[in-house]
Amino acid sequence: MVLENKLGLTSSSELAQAEEKISKERAKALFEQGLLKHKKAGTYETLAFIHSFLFEDIYDFAGKVRTVNLAKGNFRFAPLVYLEQALTNIDKMSQSTFEEIVEKYVELNIAHPFREGNGRSMRLWLDHLLKSELGQVIDWSLVDKEDYLLAMERSPIRDIEIKHILRQALTNQVDSREIYMKGVDHSYYYEGYTLYKTDEL
Repeated sequence: MVLENKLGLTSSSELAQAEEKISKERAKALFEQGLLKHKKAGTYETLAFIHSFLFEDIYDFAGKVRTVNLAKGNFRFAPLVYLEQALTNIDKMSQSTFEEIVEKYVELNIAHPFREGNGRSMRLWLDHLLKSELGQVIDWSLVDKEDYLLAMERSPIRDIEIKHILRQALTNQVDSREIYMKGVDHSYYYEGYTLYKTDEL
């Protein structure tokens, strides 16, 4: 199924290529224009801003909470009926240590607030939060794709693995555009979402 998009594309591969190109260009602009400098770190509002900025030229739902239930493999992300409350609770979570920040990141991944583009937006959100609280960011070039995806899949039950993987990739190079851009690299995308209930809000 190809998501309805502003580009009029009907091919999944063409849409994926366009998404990658456009979202990377927008992420670069986000960095170069310093648009996150005055945004509050660790909030859903900031995540929605990031998502909207990355995808507003592609999807009508950019920056908006999803209206469908999503699953990845056998894992179901937060059901619509609980999603708004989950996001409110995540906003209230502590974020003063690395452990607390990753725990918040894991909960946000479980919530998966958008129909598409969660991973890219959340990694930029995570780096903004780490930079604001700890003066560090993740060097995603040091994170193995498969290890990361498997650790994220297991993180709702046991988050020690994803904490270890991300801790090993921390860097003080918070102003490096090259390191920043690795967060929107296509190789880390979550793909293959399944709609398990299509009722609209």
